[in-house]
Amino acid sequence: MALSQEQKKQFKSIGHHLKPVLTIADNGLSEGVMAELERALADHELIKIQLRVAERDDRHALVEELCRSAGCELVQSIGKVALVYRKNPKPNRHLSNILRHQA
Repeated sequence: MALSQEQKKQFKSIGHHLKPVLTIADNGLSEGVMAELERALADHELIKIQLRVAERDDRHALVEELCRSAGCELVQSIGKVALVYRKNPKPNRHLSNILRHQA
């Protein structure tokens, strides 16, 4: 499912204007966080995640685990914010950040 550089560029442009829909703190990838992540990815496809974890290496490991568990692709990670994408085979035109921002 690897994204091309062109897709990443397009998704970064869309993601720039998004607000984080999920915050992950010291409890990590709890059952509730994973459920909310699944819902957000199914609805929006492209989402921003706020990581409230102090250490850079811990944030990096958390994002890798999150992508592996949810089957999503990391588009960009800057500081404590990650932008991730997972294609929905039947996206909702009104909820998908990809479809709503394509002209």
